[in-house]
Amino acid sequence: MLFSDVTGHTDAKAMLRNYVDSGRIPHAIMLSGVAGLGKLRLAMAFSQYLHCTNRQNGDSCGVCPSCLQHKAFNFPDMIYVYPVVKKALSRDYAEEWKNYLAENPFNPFREWGPAIEAGNTSPIIYVTEADEIVRLTSLSTYSADKRVILLWLPEKLQPAAANKLLKVLEEPFENTVFLLVSNEPQQVLPTILSRTQRIELKRIDEEEVTGWLEKRFGTDPFLACEAARLSEGIPGKAMEIVLHDAEKSEFTALFQKMMRIAYSRVGADLKVVSEEIAAMGRQKTTRYFDYCQGQLRENLIYNLHRAELNLMSADEETFSAKFAPFIHLGNVTPMSEELSRASADIMRNANAKVVCFDLMLKLSMLIRTPRAK
Repeated sequence: MLFSDVTGHTDAKAMLRNYVDSGRIPHAIMLSGVAGLGKLRLAMAFSQYLHCTNRQNGDSCGVCPSCLQHKAFNFPDMIYVYPVVKKALSRDYAEEWKNYLAENPFNPFREWGPAIEAGNTSPIIYVTEADEIVRLTSLSTYSADKRVILLWLPEKLQPAAANKLLKVLEEPFENTVFLLVSNEPQQVLPTILSRTQRIELKRIDEEEVTGWLEKRFGTDPFLACEAARLSEGIPGKAMEIVLHDAEKSEFTALFQKMMRIAYSRVGADLKVVSEEIAAMGRQKTTRYFDYCQGQLRENLIYNLHRAELNLMSADEETFSAKFAPFIHLGNVTPMSEELSRASADIMRNANAKVVCFDLMLKLSMLIRTPRAK
């Protein structure tokens, strides 16, 4: 991964580049920010730059043996640590990790569990992994001056694992750089946070996201512009909008149908639409529920007459003109909670038809909740 492969984050790139060029690299760095900003990609680019033997114009050369090994995920002094299941080590899922990064450039965590067949188990970083980190840091490097331990999602550390990692960070080894990538730094042990050099990644300018979509995917300029606006400067979200444009249109129509039926409270129709949702399959259904969550937010904002904050397509806004009054402070939170609960149940392999019908029954009650006075 080259810095030039990472969209945006000019200031963060400059800071990371300066660490290497000056020879003053913090022993622990944390890249944090909302999901979809490309934090892991930037961490990989920094690691490759650090190990590159022929840096050019502020970037890796991409062709030296070190760069080629990074590209193939077999550079000996590059260690990836990430949440797993079955009390295994990250290296036990090395092939799945490689495929996951290739298929999911912006690394949504919701896709990682299915990639390793986690089933009902939520991937975490076990204490056995922390023991392995302690062992590795005591060893000499193979070919580079610095070993990089890239830890994806430190918020998923078991408490015992976090405490063991803390001890290593308190007494750092000269030849090891810890690179932590976090979506939720507030969930990380505070004492670990205090021992890292924090770099908070910001959302990217809409024009830059638009240009990237046009160049990377050949996206129509109008669609690229709308995706950039709706993504709020998050390239991973913009990419999903572009790649799932047809799916988004499907979700828009289904959401409108679902809400009309919920309001009508016709039992047979509730059953039909719930079965339609369940038939989409686990992954698509959870993506649809994520879309519904976003639409609840947008309709609440529309209802509060804050048009400058809305991020809706023309079709969504046309529907919201009449629907928004039914989403208010009295019911938006419980509706959102029911969608979250249904999504979690689906991911745990619960019976999708039962879950979706139960959701429709609850939404049909909540949508008629009187507005708070």
